[in-house]
Amino acid sequence: MAPPLLPTLGLVVVLLACSAFFSSSETALFSLSREALAEAARTDPRAAAVEDVLADPHRLLVTLLVGNNVVNVALSSLLTALLAERLDPGLAVVATTVVASTVVLVGGEIVPKSYGLGHAQSYAVRVIRPLRYVELLLYPVVTVFDALTRVLSAKIGGQQAIERPYEDD
Repeated sequence: MAPPLLPTLGLVVVLLACSAFFSSSETALFSLSREALAEAARTDPRAAAVEDVLADPHRLLVTLLVGNNVVNVALSSLLTALLAERLDPGLAVVATTVVASTVVLVGGEIVPKSYGLGHAQSYAVRVIRPLRYVELLLYPVVTVFDALTRVLSAKIGGQQAIERPYEDD
């Protein structure tokens, strides 16, 4: 039995908004000028909170990627369930791949990242509180992936220095 169309599409839109949140937050936070952020942190507690989160860029990146991947996989799964019973199986796979990829790339990645880049500082201070809630919600999963990726990165000779936020020269 196919899932109901309108509620499922509504959930896809919510998941797409979550994907956009994670993607735009990632770009905004990792493109900030540390000097400008430090200046803002003197008078704005939200900017100070951004500095605090950026103190561990690896953990921040893991949090953002876990959140983004969970919502993108869920979005794709919902679209698969929606199309699988409405189309021929082979066509459903192709349609789901094309639709999910297009929707996620445009609405969940490219446009949000462009926005985050263009409004880095003002956006970063707006998203820091919800991002901290997400970090608390995902804490057990983020902790596992944080530790696992640090160990694996060290074993293959990866450098976590590339995760440092942009610093002015």
